[in-house]
Amino acid sequence: MVQPSIESHTSTFPRSIDIATVCVYGIGILSAGLFLFLPVVSLLSPSPWQRTMGAIHGSAAMLAVLVIAYAGHLAFPLLRGSAKILPQVRTLTFWSSCLAFLAIVSGNWAYMRYRAPLGGARAWIRENTPLVHYLFMEYHEFTVLFTLPLGVACTWVLWKYGDSILEKKNRPVLAATSIALMAMMFFALGGFISGLNVAKTHGL
Repeated sequence: MVQPSIESHTSTFPRSIDIATVCVYGIGILSAGLFLFLPVVSLLSPSPWQRTMGAIHGSAAMLAVLVIAYAGHLAFPLLRGSAKILPQVRTLTFWSSCLAFLAIVSGNWAYMRYRAPLGGARAWIRENTPLVHYLFMEYHEFTVLFTLPLGVACTWVLWKYGDSILEKKNRPVLAATSIALMAMMFFALGGFISGLNVAKTHGL
């Protein structure tokens, strides 16, 4: 009688690398789903302002941060002169500018309610926990505004120069554009985190 080989038994079990891959993708998808669920939480707020302004601004800011962060991530290989990602960076930068504009517009709409003299979140925060206002809101108010001019400038440069931006004579322009995309990512992430801290302290 022929004994079954060890390989025939072990082949029926999933390899450890397959299990690890499934776990990594599963955790990544779950984390992304929970992250994208953040603006939806505003719909459960008892405040009608938070259910409308908070949800709209939160969704716009979420989309803007995701696209801007992806574009900023690609700025690193772009700085090294990677030609294959240039069309993708050009498209992402355009949409980053559009989403930054939507996030800023919706943010200013929510900011009007935030600064309401009666029942506004700003007055409550400055009276009860002024450190939150000076550490997070002051930073949030101004730095997120830099994302729009940086995005528009990078979009214009990338579309104007096209593939010629990778040429040796245009290396300073490529470096400046890549650094601007990284700065745009920094301001977007910092603004999103500071905005979450303020919203956690007091909603609209």
